[in-house]
Amino acid sequence: MIQQYWLYLIYLLGSVFFIVGLKMLSGPKTARNGNFLAAAGMAIAILGTIFMHTNEDGEPIGNYGWIFGGIAIGTIIGWISAKKVKMTDMPQMVSLFNGMGGACAALISLVEFGHLHDDASPATVLTIVAGLVIGSVSFSGSIIAYAKLQEIMKKTFRLPAQNILTLVLLIATLGLTVYIALGHPSTTLVYTVFALSLAYGVLFVLPIGGADMPVVISLLNSFTGVAAAFGGFLYDNQVMLTGGILVGSAGTLLTILMCNAMNRSLTNVIFGSFGGGSAAAAGGGSATTGGAVKSSTPSDVAIMMNYAQKVIIVPGYGLAVAQAQHVIHELEALLEQRGVEVKYAIHPVAGRMPGHMNVLLAESNVAYDKLVEMEEINDQFATTDVVFVVGANDVVNPAARSNPASPIYGMPILNADKAKTVIVSKRSMAAGYAGIDNELFYYPNCMMLFGDAKDSITKVVAELKGMD
Repeated sequence: MIQQYWLYLIYLLGSVFFIVGLKMLSGPKTARNGNFLAAAGMAIAILGTIFMHTNEDGEPIGNYGWIFGGIAIGTIIGWISAKKVKMTDMPQMVSLFNGMGGACAALISLVEFGHLHDDASPATVLTIVAGLVIGSVSFSGSIIAYAKLQEIMKKTFRLPAQNILTLVLLIATLGLTVYIALGHPSTTLVYTVFALSLAYGVLFVLPIGGADMPVVISLLNSFTGVAAAFGGFLYDNQVMLTGGILVGSAGTLLTILMCNAMNRSLTNVIFGSFGGGSAAAAGGGSATTGGAVKSSTPSDVAIMMNYAQKVIIVPGYGLAVAQAQHVIHELEALLEQRGVEVKYAIHPVAGRMPGHMNVLLAESNVAYDKLVEMEEINDQFATTDVVFVVGANDVVNPAARSNPASPIYGMPILNADKAKTVIVSKRSMAAGYAGIDNELFYYPNCMMLFGDAKDSITKVVAELKGMD
């Protein structure tokens, strides 16, 4: 009995670590320590369960070889993956790992269903099957998201009557779940629900385009948290319940915030995605918007920045692809040595996952106070001499404000076009992830710096150093 109380105390401590760690993740300066604290909470909860949990007969768990063998394998794989992953591949790794969490929740439900007694309550059966459904959807959906982000699946597929088919599949899955919970716990039906859930996860993510992928990742992450929470209910495990609720609620809130950042409802993201197109006009010159673009050289850019008083850098996924985060920080340092005020404008959905640009720039030791969110920096563009857009596209497209026919109309954007001069570092005139042309490129105050971002910025830095 005393041992059980110690276990409850460990679970309480682990839950507190989760809550405080999550709170610390809300600020860049404390995020790293918050991550460590939450990981410590998970570690003590796992070790407490292994060594102090007992079954109904008071016997310990046992099977320590299998348990620690599995932990060792998972730790090694996770450690190596995290150390080797490129920043450009971080979103797909997050999606893949999240899918593994969903798969674990689904497998737990399948195992526990096999252990059900004949007198199991409908609530217990419903908890098991609900965890199975949500975990399976999270797993298969995350795998499809991974395939899209990794460009294994390069095209967005939409089946005939896709929305109707998906809705019918969802209704059938939920209907069978309720039917099983109301006294029909058939193994055949449970595996049918498992298959339907996997299929629904695939169809759910399949038609969603790349521009909406950050929202999808966040939503699937919340699904995994909810599935884990059902596991906490099932095992009467307080720390598992707390962790699942925190992940589920945080993922849900983040999903809502990202939808607001795009001025779109979650329903519109799921059933009316705009990110699947691929309009592209390679090279310089005009495109579907019409007009001509002005090209610039690294020397031109260096001169304009050298005599500027205020520069705002707008990072995008192209910055991550070019791995130019370190050289952009060098450019920032050089400009500040010349008395130029430099800030970074961060759009909520820039990159391929929530917070992608913040993590990317933190990797190159950019000061946290220089990363300014869209709401705080938008009014500053009008008084900015030079805006340097590096690998960003849709988040600076004025069509979101001015063109009601545009798929991104109404999406809040960074007001880069309001600056005196806008320089866009881009490989070509290819469209962004939303698959539409960018009106900004044809504005009279905009100049294009074509080429690989890292190479182009390195040349700008060299030109600046030559002015000393």
